[in-house]
Amino acid sequence: MQLIPITDINIPELSIYSELRENAFRSDGSFIADSPKVVNLLLENAKLEVKSILATHEYYDAFEEVLRKAYVRECYVTTKEQMGRIVGHKIHHNCMMHALRPKDVSLDDLGERVLMLDGITSAENVGSIVRSAAALGVDSLVIAKETPHPYNRRALRVSMGYAHMLQTHMHEDIKKSIVALQSRGYRVYAAEVAEGATMLSELKPAHKWALVMGHEGRGISEDILLLCDEVLTIEMQEGVKSLNVAVAASLLMYKLLH
Repeated sequence: MQLIPITDINIPELSIYSELRENAFRSDGSFIADSPKVVNLLLENAKLEVKSILATHEYYDAFEEVLRKAYVRECYVTTKEQMGRIVGHKIHHNCMMHALRPKDVSLDDLGERVLMLDGITSAENVGSIVRSAAALGVDSLVIAKETPHPYNRRALRVSMGYAHMLQTHMHEDIKKSIVALQSRGYRVYAAEVAEGATMLSELKPAHKWALVMGHEGRGISEDILLLCDEVLTIEMQEGVKSLNVAVAASLLMYKLLH
């Protein structure tokens, strides 16, 4: 591992660290991960093409063995102060990584436990959902292009890097995706507070399923609910209308898996 000292923070190779903020991706699938915990987990477990690492001497000294096993094209060494100038804001960690996210998979390549995110807009919610999904054993994620990708910088930070444990499919039309999954033998559940919904405590999970989680405010639209095989709702105390979507997803996934 050969460290490259930075003498000019404006070189093209470093521009991506300031360019890719929260929701941005380059057309080649480039993403930025930050913090040693996230970067090291991805280096040790994910099959990624790593373009470069931007870190301090302290990071390289502490994790030399991790880096020796991973193929990294460029290892730039800097200070936290200089890293802040490169990124464009103050930072609290000492390591960042530029890599290419895994290729999205087709519907045919999804596993038997699928989570579908319908219109969720918060990268933090996506990251939290992904972390719970990975922990509980859900293996596949279906999202729309407008939903923050699990390799979005903030989502990846909140998931602690566990996005690498899920396959991701990005669709054009959720209705077509629901019908396509049903034709492949999936029972499609929708999470919504609705009349006639199955209470979570009464659910008898299918072996092969997909769970639709809706927008943080609007929930799931009526036309999508009608497409789904069953609507699920979580029993709550009177006067409480809903749970945070990430919390609700965790409860539903746990019940579907047990």
